[in-house]
Amino acid sequence: MEIPIYQVDAFTGRLFAGNPAAVCPLGSWLPDSLMQAIAMENNLSETAFFVPEGDGYRIRWFTPETEVDLCGHATLASAFVVFRFLDPSRLEVSFSSRSGVLTVAKKGDLLAIDFPAQAPVPCEAPVDLIAGLGKEPSLVLCSEDFFVVYGDEDDIRNLAPDMPSLCRIGMRGVIVTAPGRDVDFVSRFFGPRVGIPEDPVTGSAHCTLIPYWSQELGKKELCARQLSKRGGEVFCRDLGERVEISGRAALYLTGTIRVEDQAG
Repeated sequence: MEIPIYQVDAFTGRLFAGNPAAVCPLGSWLPDSLMQAIAMENNLSETAFFVPEGDGYRIRWFTPETEVDLCGHATLASAFVVFRFLDPSRLEVSFSSRSGVLTVAKKGDLLAIDFPAQAPVPCEAPVDLIAGLGKEPSLVLCSEDFFVVYGDEDDIRNLAPDMPSLCRIGMRGVIVTAPGRDVDFVSRFFGPRVGIPEDPVTGSAHCTLIPYWSQELGKKELCARQLSKRGGEVFCRDLGERVEISGRAALYLTGTIRVEDQAG
């Protein structure tokens, strides 16, 4: 069996930055166990698989350890593959997913993703969260992840989390964020429970970051930076119940996965 694979650096306009995602367009679904094995072998934060459905596609995302309900950077990378290789005439593509229909549109040199907003709500901070981050925050909220606010960009940059502690927090991951100096806000994302100690650029986290910072700053359009080692830029719009998350993408490789029949 031969499976096409593309690797795309998302939320960056240059190679070796942003968040690398593997993308595997399929004619029909593979067994879940095989898709999980491919994601584990790729050893990237996410591998996206999609199949044709109606006028668009149905998409699924796998970390090296598990399937997830929503992934921004691998959706952006998948749209890049559609626009660049599968259907260059398109200006917009829709992906059906566990999180509803996600639409990606070409806007100049940006790809704009329409995602559901997930405003954070107050919650109690577990001991392992504060111990794992190693610094007392200004505020702890939560959505699908813990959402931890600090006062300064350097607080975010200098965090050195204890991953075993963060594995015990009981949620998918931890978003840490603060006001930025030359952007509206900065963030990092830690997800050791799903096999991602630190994600380079986390599109889905901006479903929560955008409504929070839009309200805090009184702005509907924001510029953001994720302060991972690779780094990445995200251009944001608050649309109320939806958010628009935009970024660039750069192609790293194209290839073929060959899965031999192990029978006999």
